Amino acid sequence: MTLSAPAALSPAAKLSGRAFYESIGSPKKIVAPMVDQSELAWRKLSRRLGADLCYTPMLHARLFVTQEKYRNAMFDALDGHSNTDRPLIVQFCANEPDMLLQAAKLVENQCDAVDLNLGCPQNIARRGHYGSFLQDDWDLIYKLINNLHVNLSIPVTAKIRIFPSREKTLAYARHVLSAGAQILTVHGRTREMKGQQTGLADWKVIRFLREQLPPETVIFANGNILYHEDINRCLKFTGVDAVMSAEGNLYNPAIFVKPITYKEAIPVDCESMEELFPRVDRILREYFEFLKDTPAEASHSAAKSHLFRLLRPFLSQHTAVRAEVAAINRNSTIDDFRMITEHVEEIVRDLFADDNVKEKDIIRRSDQSSDQSGAEYKDVPYWRVQPYFRPVNGQILFGGKRPLEEDKNDNEERKEQKKT
Repeated sequence: MTLSAPAALSPAAKLSGRAFYESIGSPKKIVAPMVDQSELAWRKLSRRLGADLCYTPMLHARLFVTQEKYRNAMFDALDGHSNTDRPLIVQFCANEPDMLLQAAKLVENQCDAVDLNLGCPQNIARRGHYGSFLQDDWDLIYKLINNLHVNLSIPVTAKIRIFPSREKTLAYARHVLSAGAQILTVHGRTREMKGQQTGLADWKVIRFLREQLPPETVIFANGNILYHEDINRCLKFTGVDAVMSAEGNLYNPAIFVKPITYKEAIPVDCESMEELFPRVDRILREYFEFLKDTPAEASHSAAKSHLFRLLRPFLSQHTAVRAEVAAINRNSTIDDFRMITEHVEEIVRDLFADDNVKEKDIIRRSDQSSDQSGAEYKDVPYWRVQPYFRPVNGQILFGGKRPLEEDKNDNEERKEQKKT
């Protein structure tokens, strides 16, 4: 892929901060950058279901510049298309200012901004010295952001994690903004909060940043978004401009489907249930149609993981489908995904042929809730997409149920991903 890059503008000649945010439509509902998961086909589905802004998967700046095969696989002419994939922010991880600038130059005419990943907490980021493991090197962070700010024709943004100390987090946020970041996304977890130690994101710290930073600073919040109403709760509690979802979007891309208001939680009646928790057969069909029409390699390589997440509770009940998903590999074709889609449709069609299904097809609410978010646990039928509650020491955060079948799906997914 050869992309021509426009000449750089001076920082004063391009939109900044709130003016830039308003120029892309003042988005409220945002698909997070996710490693190998927020690729084009998924972004199309998410936009169709209400997302206002999407980020690309995290791209490795050095590989993007030096390896044409990687670049072509991860970003092609359809990414950032003006008719189907805007607004779009491209995210890179990097630790070399000049290499990051070269990577950003390759995409600046196909996106609205370039984002620096300062939040990845995984061990690969530790080994590669990027993501959240740059937060101890403030001088390098400044150089990475400021080099883009000065030399790109489009804005630069940044996504950070918090420190245990509010005061240090505020100083860190101010430092990132002073380097030239025009939007600050704050993931309300520390670098150590990952895997079974993930825990709840701290909205109170995000609210503290909103109160302490100038009003013209554009802030996105990330963390604890499992149900649609959590978006409203987060906006109201933190006062931020927009809310970003990663896992919530992956397990239920309809999380963004309704217009954002500050009203209380929407009652789950028959109509809203189908909108907020679509049947797996219907959402899988929509995803398949986007996948079929998106030839990009990144979209097809991500499809297996998307199926595991979309069908998570369904696979525990229908192990034959789980085996079909597990069998997907690099040599699989679109017909293999079509076969799985049709198999799921057949199973759900048979389920709804039962006269008693209406008695089972309901949402049951729990009186359990988290701390500041006030989120309410819902028991959703397995044939509908739904959030995933991460096990912590063998227990799910909500409901207190031991995740026996869920753990089996987790292990199956990790095992199969290693093969492919």
